[in-house]
Amino acid sequence: MDPISDMLSTMRNAVAKKKERVDVPFSGVKMNIAKVLKDEGFVSGYKMMKNESAKTPDKRGFLRITLKYTQDKRPVITGLKRVSRPGLRVYRPYDEIPRVRAAFGVTILSTSRGLLTDSEARKQKVGGEVLCQVW
Repeated sequence: MDPISDMLSTMRNAVAKKKERVDVPFSGVKMNIAKVLKDEGFVSGYKMMKNESAKTPDKRGFLRITLKYTQDKRPVITGLKRVSRPGLRVYRPYDEIPRVRAAFGVTILSTSRGLLTDSEARKQKVGGEVLCQVW
């Protein structure tokens, strides 16, 4: 399975079960996605955790993402969707980047300037691969 899809599915399932946090295997792209989600207010935080008991020599560890809920225990994340995937890559120029839920959500793109939200990509006039949408 695609690692980003796996991360989004794990988060979607954790939100459905009202979990406080979710652990996903570490990668740089996943950490950057978590950073964007934190900056946009969808998650409370994220932290890289070392896996000392790992049998692999690099002991990469995992990424712990703390999910965010409202005062009345409703999840801030109501939906996650993977757009570009290994079998069908989706690239868009900056003027064709899709908006999510009438700007109540965010589209995350992989650009030449790193991972950006749809609004940042439009401001910088840069397109890229549409990784996922969160609302």
